Amino acid sequence: MKKPRLSFWQVWNMSFGFLGIQMGFALQNANVSRIFQTLGAEIDDIPILWVAAPLTGLIVQPIIGYFSDRTWHPKLGRRRPYFLFGAILASLALFIMPNSPFLWFAAGMLWIMDASINVSMEPFRAFVGDNLPDEQRTTGFAMQSFFIGIGAYVASKLPLMLTYLGVANTAPEGVIPDSVKFSFYIGGIVFFLAVLWTVLKSREYSPEEMARFEDAERDEFKKENKADEWYISNGQAQQKAGFAVLLLSLVLTYLIYHFDLKKDLYVLTIGLLGLGSSALIISGAIQKKGRSDNGFVTIMNDFQSMPKVMKQLAWVQFFSWFALFSMWIYMTPAVTEHLYNATDTTSEAYNNGANQVG
Repeated sequence: MKKPRLSFWQVWNMSFGFLGIQMGFALQNANVSRIFQTLGAEIDDIPILWVAAPLTGLIVQPIIGYFSDRTWHPKLGRRRPYFLFGAILASLALFIMPNSPFLWFAAGMLWIMDASINVSMEPFRAFVGDNLPDEQRTTGFAMQSFFIGIGAYVASKLPLMLTYLGVANTAPEGVIPDSVKFSFYIGGIVFFLAVLWTVLKSREYSPEEMARFEDAERDEFKKENKADEWYISNGQAQQKAGFAVLLLSLVLTYLIYHFDLKKDLYVLTIGLLGLGSSALIISGAIQKKGRSDNGFVTIMNDFQSMPKVMKQLAWVQFFSWFALFSMWIYMTPAVTEHLYNATDTTSEAYNNGANQVG
């Protein structure tokens, strides 16, 4: 049994939610440094405040992917409960973020906003694979890219457009300008409505239907069943690797402390290496106990057994995101200070420059 082809408008409807999701991401990427600076952050503090974005994606996406694969709601299906739940939280966060009274509050809202957007976004990728036959998947991803492009462009330009329409682009010290506030409000509304459109206008195949599709493809994609002995051996290997990475983390952390290096580096040694080593050690311990069906183990082993092409692509993504986050973090202070000669966040010059960042 093969999945039926969907019409143009069916593919449109199932991808439309990405318009709102990308508007949320674009507003975050173009304006968060501006909000942090307005609330008093020094330029050297901005990177550590931004750490929420990559960490939440790293943590939330695998978890949501795992659970959405195993979810079924009689009315909302497999992926759409996550679309809707994430959209509600993300829309609320978009309304609250530009009204942050303190810097620490804005940093906390970034964690919530980014996590919520990821809850909605992650299952959208799998939505294409669930609903479309192989020959239409390129069309599905192209349609998603179309909405990503529109959403990113419009959301990035919203403060500039609202300023042109007469909305105030300056505010007293410690207050976010109305041009930014109303941009986030518009983004929150579009985010929710666009995702709601996909939730209401799309359908999903039931577990029984998906099982029949998978049976038809089983000869092409055979699932590898591993023996208990493999999991025990793999658990031991993961624990050894985990302890080695943990030792490296401790040594590098001490060197940062001893030589009084930038404290931001603790994010790499404690956050990345420390958490990564802990994940390997915990996964290994669970497998050694024979609990191979554990969700955490499944996620860790999926990382381990990725195809070679995906591992190569992961390195490309790793270095690409270095450049992207450097741009998002530093673009606002770079443009406002070096092109508009402004560091006063209440000045017209600073806020005009910040509008150009989008």
